[in-house]
Amino acid sequence: MPPHVAILTDSTAYLGHEALERHRVRVVPLTVVIGDEALEEGTEVSAPAVARALQRRRPVTTSRPSPAEFAAAYEAAADEGAEAIVSLHLSADFSGTYDAAIVAAKEAPVPVRVVDTGMVAMALGFTVLAAAETAEAGGSLDDIVAAAERRAAGTSAFFYVDTLDYLRRGGRIGAAQALFGSALAVKPLLRLADGRIELLEKVRTASKAVSRLEEIVVERAGTSSVDLAVHHLAAADRAATLAERLRTRVPSANSLVVSEVGAVIGAHAGPGLLGVVIAPR
Repeated sequence: MPPHVAILTDSTAYLGHEALERHRVRVVPLTVVIGDEALEEGTEVSAPAVARALQRRRPVTTSRPSPAEFAAAYEAAADEGAEAIVSLHLSADFSGTYDAAIVAAKEAPVPVRVVDTGMVAMALGFTVLAAAETAEAGGSLDDIVAAAERRAAGTSAFFYVDTLDYLRRGGRIGAAQALFGSALAVKPLLRLADGRIELLEKVRTASKAVSRLEEIVVERAGTSSVDLAVHHLAAADRAATLAERLRTRVPSANSLVVSEVGAVIGAHAGPGLLGVVIAPR
């Protein structure tokens, strides 16, 4: 019988409570700091609260979990019978979360494979689900890591933001790219590539940007079986409209999740974010 392998991720995967419970996925939270108050993502601070803070120009920053928090999570998994752990995290270019997990893994009571997925939000979430499903099917540690890496490699994420200022302030996009995106009131379309955020196209208006985002998703999805996720921050109506159009235009979609991003991603993207994750099966 293969060893019991536990799956662990961080709070930026944005998997719903039901999915986490069903697949027994452990979550180590990142922290959002609003003013001088440090709050755990997922339990102590919401994305709408972050959006309000940003709109009021309050200082908002984020911080990684400590190695000690990962060590406690690994120990708890081992205490519950895990013989190995796969620890899947957001891009190391966005956060020191992966590095903290690596430090803790060295002292864990069972083998831990830490994976920098290069993803975030449901791009990470779908990768976590691929790992969990492989573990449930009795896959080995190598099988589980390989399944996660395959899902991450095939997954695409595209998004629109009203302004690049929040990404620039948080150091998630270079000043030159931010200036380029802000010139002449251009509305930026971005993508996640090689674990980094890149400017993809410049569009003149928000409505044209959202229309172009739709076209990109339809083109990328093609006729393959895919899972889709539509994310937003303080743009629920816009997200619902886009999701309805994608349900019609991507009939091969196996699932379509619509959700507001969590506090950490919200802090860096800002209100008005609209994004789509495409994860081929």
